[in-house]
Amino acid sequence: MSAKTSSKKPSSKAATSAPAIDIGINEKARAKIVEGLSHLLADTYTLYLKTHNFHWNVKGPMFNTLHLMFETQYNELALAVDLIAERIRALGYPAPGTYSEFAKLTCIPEPKGVPSAEEMIVQLVEGQEAVVRTARNMFPVVDAASDEPTADLLTQRMQVHEKTAWMLRSLLDG
Repeated sequence: MSAKTSSKKPSSKAATSAPAIDIGINEKARAKIVEGLSHLLADTYTLYLKTHNFHWNVKGPMFNTLHLMFETQYNELALAVDLIAERIRALGYPAPGTYSEFAKLTCIPEPKGVPSAEEMIVQLVEGQEAVVRTARNMFPVVDAASDEPTADLLTQRMQVHEKTAWMLRSLLDG
């Protein structure tokens, strides 16, 4: 190895720390956005678990309809948690990813026992609407930071959850 090559070792600072994030959103704003996204992630994951649980345990005259509907919904939610977690990472923070973290962050309650098919629908409507409220509550912080990618993510999530809540409520009108 030549002397020229050996003198070009990376500094210890460069080798042990990542470069600063400079995306036009200051650290304080990014932290506040990530706090909201962490709640959104927890609500989304909790709703995913609840929907998957209900998919497995639904019974009664609406079994086939609900079983298939819940499957479509939990698959969509599984994709959504990945998008939300990746946005948190893009903002420079670790995404929460444990049951205990989600339990502290979510506003969606776990079901008690196995509810009737109609009660499952009611609980899922409530869960869908809760996710919409969580997303909507983030807009003042996101708008103040001019964080368009997060605003876009929130808008897309709200559209999905509002439509899903409407479809579920339609099953209760009768």
